[in-house]
Amino acid sequence: MIKDLVPTGIEALDEIIGGGFQKGSLILLAGNPGTGKTTFAAQFICKGVEAGEVGVYVSFAEDKDTLIRNMEKFLGRDCEKYVKSGRCKILDMITVKKEGLPAILDLILAETVGAKRLVIDSFSAMAQAFKDPIEVRIILHTILSRIVRQSGCTTLLVCEVPIGEEHAGLGMEEFVADGVILLKASELDGRPFRDLEIRKLRGSPLPEKKMVFTLSGGFKVFQPFKFKPVEKPAKFKPIDDPPGKFSTGIPDLDRLLDGGYPRSATVLFEIDEQITTPQYHLIVSPTAWNFGAKGRGTIVIPSMGMDYKVALEEAKKGGFTEDVIDNLLRVPSFEFMEALERPSIIRVKGENLREDSQKIFDEAYELIRKTGKPTLSILGVDRVASYYREEEVLKAINIGVTITRVNKSLLMLLLKPSYPKLGKILRALADIHLKLTREHGVLILYGIKPRTCLYVVEMDVSQGYPLAKLTPIT
Repeated sequence: MIKDLVPTGIEALDEIIGGGFQKGSLILLAGNPGTGKTTFAAQFICKGVEAGEVGVYVSFAEDKDTLIRNMEKFLGRDCEKYVKSGRCKILDMITVKKEGLPAILDLILAETVGAKRLVIDSFSAMAQAFKDPIEVRIILHTILSRIVRQSGCTTLLVCEVPIGEEHAGLGMEEFVADGVILLKASELDGRPFRDLEIRKLRGSPLPEKKMVFTLSGGFKVFQPFKFKPVEKPAKFKPIDDPPGKFSTGIPDLDRLLDGGYPRSATVLFEIDEQITTPQYHLIVSPTAWNFGAKGRGTIVIPSMGMDYKVALEEAKKGGFTEDVIDNLLRVPSFEFMEALERPSIIRVKGENLREDSQKIFDEAYELIRKTGKPTLSILGVDRVASYYREEEVLKAINIGVTITRVNKSLLMLLLKPSYPKLGKILRALADIHLKLTREHGVLILYGIKPRTCLYVVEMDVSQGYPLAKLTPIT
């Protein structure tokens, strides 16, 4: 950490802005009511306390006891202990009137002696005591010159953004601040979505100006999705299936779906066009690994951009040997394309869907007969639709749905935006409908059937194989 930078207490945000705020800077933190301004500010103060610094929180919006309760609720920290230690000073100014402001400013000046961090929450509430904007400007410059500039106290100035407007507070605050961070609460496909925008931040690099955040477990910012290397590969550890369901292979996704995918279900996994193949494999592959770890068979008809080689490599990522792969995995490959001669490869002509699908269905029944267990079928809808007529594709999928239900197996349909007519029909057909999209470079997963909130997808390699980690946007 560079000496003249003050960490915000929000890890990913610090990484994006180069380590933190400039020491002694004035940062305007703005947003509509309920966007997380107080949580951000409290986390900023707590970070300093944990580093041995003194922080001062001036509250014009909540009384001291309410503020402490809310800090503990959202941050999961013993904030009352911080206050008792003297390193976190809370000045309760909720009942202040205009005639008391000069005395209040003197009190703030006195309390910030030796402090490294200051929060004024909110400047908007403080400014309401003045009728003349000139008085507000004088107060603002007093904070700037006497508290921030002279003492070197890094300050967060919390401001309200009126509903329907873009500027914060009275507007003048943006011009005198060293940095402006705007918190927003909006919607994505009818679900609550949160993002922040850094409008300016003097002295800091800004590779990203817009970021997704959540208030789940505190104020957390997400960087654009990054793949992580698996340093110590290990074999996938199977997850028990709940009664009447198949585990997805991902603990977080199992919780989202109340245990996993229902047996005999058809799952539609909708993938936006900006999502790459390795990214959606984070959600799909663990289900296949969990089937394989339990001695169940899997049939994979790859999506466009993926062939049998990719399917075999995905199986290896779960720690499966070549023998197990050849025993439990089946991947169709067209006869006119070069392919290895091995038990896991099904050769089909690619001319007649009825003939080709019958060959694949026969392989599915053979896996069920051999293992005595249900199978998982993963179908890349775009690959099949690119070779055969849509009407034929729908007939084949309907047969697959029936076979899945009869054998109490699982069918996963991977749907990309290329075939809207097929998509409309398949959305109605599916028992479970999940969608993977991306905003500000962040992967976001959510359920349509059942309806869920938005979840940020990150990559976890701590167990020796790639798994999706899901965090709700709340």
